[in-house]
Amino acid sequence: MRTISKVTLGLATASLLVAGLAGCSAPAAQTEETTAPSVAADPEPLASIPALDGVDTAVALDQGFVDALTSLGLTPGVTGTATLVDGSLHFPITGGNVDYYDPNESYRPYVQGLINHDGSGITLTAGDTVVGLSDFEIDPGTSRLTGTVTANGAEVGKDIFIFNLDGSTLNPLKTDADGNAVLQGTTVLISSDAAALLNKTFGTDKVTDKLVVGIATITAKAAA
Repeated sequence: MRTISKVTLGLATASLLVAGLAGCSAPAAQTEETTAPSVAADPEPLASIPALDGVDTAVALDQGFVDALTSLGLTPGVTGTATLVDGSLHFPITGGNVDYYDPNESYRPYVQGLINHDGSGITLTAGDTVVGLSDFEIDPGTSRLTGTVTANGAEVGKDIFIFNLDGSTLNPLKTDADGNAVLQGTTVLISSDAAALLNKTFGTDKVTDKLVVGIATITAKAAA
């Protein structure tokens, strides 16, 4: 992903920057015989954090997901630095980068980058079988969350497509009282890959890629 100059996360300041850049555009050069074709440049993001360092991605668990785990006899747990508080899973952000473009314009995807969550994860336990999902990486541009999968401590694979992220429910970017960028509203669903793996591991066919895990809120520490 290309490097973009750091801009202030305050939306008002970002909007002024975009407007200022637009006012500085120049017409395409021309000759007597031909007109050089214009090349559309990528727009400037409204907000950009080139090096993420905190805070976290939280997933408010859907009751249907909790009920599904209960019906399957699966007990959820957390590993590493992850926490489960008041029905929401929290995974600290450990690195990555994010660019946020105006969702009212045609440029897509309007959230781009990578968001890393090394050293944290969740477990699903049934009897003596424990499946671990950890070291999540979110790619907003492809709406995928990948990570490392283990079974009873043995690594099954890395960079496995675990969750599908439905951004159609995403709310506009906002900032919190500390100036951090907040993206709330993405619907998290089990991926088809993860559904197949869980069904095989736990001897069921009830896990599908229609299963909603919850609603995500990404809080990213503002760039200094």
